[in-house]
Amino acid sequence: MDQLRKPFEKRNANTLYYTLSIILGTVALSYGSVPLYKTICQQTGWGGQPIKSAAHGGTLDPGDSDSIAAKLTPITTSRRLRITFAGSTSDILPWKFTPQQREVRVLPGETALAFYTATNQSPTEDIIGVATYSVTPAQVAPYFSKIQCFCFEEQRLNKGETVDMPVFFYIDPEFLKDPNMKGIDSITLNYTFFKAKYDKNGHLAPMPMPY
Repeated sequence: MDQLRKPFEKRNANTLYYTLSIILGTVALSYGSVPLYKTICQQTGWGGQPIKSAAHGGTLDPGDSDSIAAKLTPITTSRRLRITFAGSTSDILPWKFTPQQREVRVLPGETALAFYTATNQSPTEDIIGVATYSVTPAQVAPYFSKIQCFCFEEQRLNKGETVDMPVFFYIDPEFLKDPNMKGIDSITLNYTFFKAKYDKNGHLAPMPMPY
């Protein structure tokens, strides 16, 4: 039995190490994301708040592998949560941006992979876009942890180009211990893309909306 069990233990360990490497690799990105996020909010009036996740400097210590492993363990006794997806673009961004799936159902602690598709519909212009995100109901946001996604990063699409954009996430099991989460079975993840460009100082900034 021990010989039969070893291949499965090795595969589970490899999966955990891969997930941990993604989390640790994206922590540095979170620090650079904050100024850009604030700039977007100031120039567009978008009032959402960033989600505190393990990968983005949340309450989870990236150096504590035991804690990470515990949070990435599906709670099989829990109800499954319905995660729906939405996407939109600013008025000055000629992109088509849509989720590839309408919804997924996950257990707290279970990782899930979803995809969005973006198409630059401009026939003449290569365009840079940058995305922000929000979660509804808003009180769920601290428990919606994204391990890897495309938010706050430069996304440059050539004219007519189409790309797939992945989102790797999980619901923190602490969700189940919060009495404010009682009765919440459906959660929506929404991304909004804005047109962006580099300023004279070489900083990426969203282009202001026309009034």
